[in-house]
Amino acid sequence: MEDYDLLICGAGPVGSVIANRAAEELGWKVLVVEKRHHVAGNCFDEFHQSGVMIHRYGPHYFRTNNEELLSYLSRFTDWVPGNYIVKSCTRGELFPFPINLLTLEQFFKRSFSAEEAEAFLREKAIKIETPQNSEEFVLSRVGREMYEAFYKGYTEKQWGVSPSELDPSVCGRIPIRYNRDCRYVDHKHQLTPKLGFTELFRRMLDVPRVKVLLNSNFLEISRSIQPKFATVFTGPIDEYFGFRFGKLPWRSLHFDFVGYNEKFRQPCVQINYPNDYLYTRTVEIKHVTHQDCPNTVISYEYSRAEGDPYYPVPAKPNEQLFQRYWQLAQEEERSRSVYFVGRLATYRYYNTDQVIEEAFKTFDKIKARHKAA
Repeated sequence: MEDYDLLICGAGPVGSVIANRAAEELGWKVLVVEKRHHVAGNCFDEFHQSGVMIHRYGPHYFRTNNEELLSYLSRFTDWVPGNYIVKSCTRGELFPFPINLLTLEQFFKRSFSAEEAEAFLREKAIKIETPQNSEEFVLSRVGREMYEAFYKGYTEKQWGVSPSELDPSVCGRIPIRYNRDCRYVDHKHQLTPKLGFTELFRRMLDVPRVKVLLNSNFLEISRSIQPKFATVFTGPIDEYFGFRFGKLPWRSLHFDFVGYNEKFRQPCVQINYPNDYLYTRTVEIKHVTHQDCPNTVISYEYSRAEGDPYYPVPAKPNEQLFQRYWQLAQEEERSRSVYFVGRLATYRYYNTDQVIEEAFKTFDKIKARHKAA
């Protein structure tokens, strides 16, 4: 086997960013080991048999306020404007989501100023001083009617448990807006790679001194390769340690991609279905990619307990189990220069911009520790 300065598990956003920066800034020789047949991790996009680009593992709505991050990524891609509009289907109507003034006006069939809406929801809200779970958190903000219309059923389908069993952060990350902004997020930059995420990360990895092994088992390969400086592990932290304390629970997803002979089938990229059907949402990513073609594809998304890990389950017992693994990970970093970063390795939900920021931080840490070695 060849000698490498840096060994990386995973060719997703984290592995790609750290590999690129280590090769270009430090001149290190890097081996990236990826279990799937492709780079880009869950950001992977490809063309459906109909010719429509799809996001294979669910929609990725890139957004950021970080100018440095955007400048770095722009070396590998041109951009098209994001068009992230989400609606929620309840009571047989499509409502803007996250909740804003238009949602409130449509739902309660009356007009509101921002101040009137805030006062109205204070009256609707159930008085809970310190919410202990997601159900209490939402009830304390918008009351029972909107909780049952927009949150309860969706959360039960998505997580397989009642919102009362989940940390307040699960529903807490969804804002309530007292304006008429219908965008899904309000970041300064809302953009999509012009040629797709896969091409962005392929270009990032296509530099001298970076080698990528696809369809490969990292834990097996790592037994025969001892990198000169460091290892970056982006896989499941419990798997790295042989599940010695037990498995961390995850929610997985299943997607049905259905083609239609029409330019667009739904009015926006995403429609949530909190109270109807078995699927949680339908996604027509063509609204975001701006692909010009006469047909389209809808992704029907189903949440399930088994399968590839997508979402860590935010509950106290799971966090306690993770912390036991995290103590082992910290010792691996100190003693063997193994760095655990990313969603799977840190049992945290990250958006794409957030996980790339974590990759930046980890690279800076590796660079400070090993550059002079």
